[in-house]
Amino acid sequence: MKFILAMCTLGVSYGADLTGNWLTATPNGDGTLRKVWLHLKMQDGRITGTIRATQFFYTISNSTGGPEHFTLTAVMPDEGRERRATYEVTLASSDELLVSLVRNNTPATPISAHRVPDGDGALPARVTMPAPRKVADNGLARTPPMGWNSWNKFHTRVSDEIVRGVADAIASNGMRDAGYVYITIDDTWEGERDAQGILHSNNKFPDMKALADYVHGKGLKLGLYSGPGPTTCQGYEGSHGHEEQDARTWAAWGIDYLKYDWCGARMLYSDADEQPLYQRMGEALAASGRKIVFSLCQYGRLDVWKWGPQVGGNLWRTTGDISDRWDSMERIGFNQDSLAPFAAPGHWNDPDMLEIGNGGMTDTEYRTHMSLWSMLAAPLVAGNDVRDMTPAIREILLNREVIAIDQDQLGKQAARASKSGDQEVWVRELMGGDTAVALFNRGKDTASITVKWADVGFKKSPSHGRDLWLHQDIALSGPVYTADVPSHGVSLLRVRK
Repeated sequence: MKFILAMCTLGVSYGADLTGNWLTATPNGDGTLRKVWLHLKMQDGRITGTIRATQFFYTISNSTGGPEHFTLTAVMPDEGRERRATYEVTLASSDELLVSLVRNNTPATPISAHRVPDGDGALPARVTMPAPRKVADNGLARTPPMGWNSWNKFHTRVSDEIVRGVADAIASNGMRDAGYVYITIDDTWEGERDAQGILHSNNKFPDMKALADYVHGKGLKLGLYSGPGPTTCQGYEGSHGHEEQDARTWAAWGIDYLKYDWCGARMLYSDADEQPLYQRMGEALAASGRKIVFSLCQYGRLDVWKWGPQVGGNLWRTTGDISDRWDSMERIGFNQDSLAPFAAPGHWNDPDMLEIGNGGMTDTEYRTHMSLWSMLAAPLVAGNDVRDMTPAIREILLNREVIAIDQDQLGKQAARASKSGDQEVWVRELMGGDTAVALFNRGKDTASITVKWADVGFKKSPSHGRDLWLHQDIALSGPVYTADVPSHGVSLLRVRK
């Protein structure tokens, strides 16, 4: 995307000076406003300045055009590249602009922008970085956390009513008893800070303490979302400069889990600042008076698996966002092999949430999704509408034998044992001497996949195994085992040496 600022005079002299700070403020529908600041400087027919929108802070780098239209290019460095975006703006009067965000060459409905004082919307000062030190282990997440997160299905539509309904469903449909206990509210729950700096929830969540009590009453735990930046990804209030205050607020509400997302912090900070900023929140949670699982969400940058435990992290994202497509799930899941040495009880690699049941993959592909995440000792965080599941999706999410692989207390992540074209064999050592063996077919046709027991760590051929999707014991004989595996499918075994 790129920013295009096209100004057409509508009964207004082009000589109008646009220098100043302009604000659009659109209601989000929850008592908060979505704000965009255009801080413009007009001189000799050229416009420069900055634009701040949600998690982004752009610099206007170029302006071209004639007396009726101007094109402004605004850019923001982002992960070694330049991010660009587009706006069309009409000069309605000397004190009003009509601003349209342009996506896919189509401008949105214009939004009115008015002049505000220069300091309004300015970026806050950077926080003081803590001296490097290890945050004490909180003793939580000795097996990978299991639960549900609102984002994949509900995005910005999440509400108190939806969360209560999800809690009711998880408590009654077998998910809680299978281990899915953390219900996490992702972005857009945040309201405004009061005069003392205390953060309140918005109108969608009228009483967060009452909601936590309700969830706890169902035998479940409640999680929230925030980030180290001035805003969250969606432009809501972040925890920047209020880490200890927010941690105390969440502890008072009864929050049990925090997902802490980097994206809004890039307005102020570079990647080199990530570890100390996550340490700030890790220390704040440790001092909050409540045990809170700490989930680091910074997309696997800077080898976070090497320093995540140091800042108090219980889990850390190893990748960008997943989507409900085979190619997304496949690319993410099968690229986790090298991270196996960094998984251990209390500290887990997180390849992002489950998409099982959201409709973008087949049931066969969802079984592969569940199997691969369980082999990876990944957090199992459902992201579908658990209030209304098909029997097939419910069976996938509630397969206790597969969940037992994920939750194995030895805490060893699987590794790839062999690969031949689109066929792969992965192996995971389990507590008590058992071994999980997964035969994956990433190809477009059914394939016969053979495991050579000697190649996957067996000194002698095993005699007993169990197919965890068929729920059947299987007799094993000889030095190899072969299974016909459907396209994009899996055969998942638990084998006794």
